[in-house]
Amino acid sequence: MAADDYELTDSPQRPNNIYSNIPEHIPGEIFEELVQSAACRIERIISLGHTTPKGHWYDQDRDEWIILLKGKARLLFKDRSEMLEMNPGDYIHIPAHRRHRVEYTKPDEETIWLAIHY
Repeated sequence: MAADDYELTDSPQRPNNIYSNIPEHIPGEIFEELVQSAACRIERIISLGHTTPKGHWYDQDRDEWIILLKGKARLLFKDRSEMLEMNPGDYIHIPAHRRHRVEYTKPDEETIWLAIHY
């Protein structure tokens, strides 16, 4: 069967852009689910000077892979004393239940993350 013989089961859709539809005012960090399945969740996170509340540590049931697309951030892991600085293009894997928090995001420019939970 030639490639031209296959039919698309879903109608084509317009592409979205990870940098579009960013609100002018961001009073709280924005978590936007882009794709969800039983095995995986992909989300866009938009921060503007936002950090994890004092005393709170993320302790997730799933592994997380994140890439910083825009802005700047610093993460702190419960089992380390130094912060991990992230710049555009930097990515990391955070195993399930590795406690971490966001200590800094730029206050004058959006920080855009892409997070994959699996």
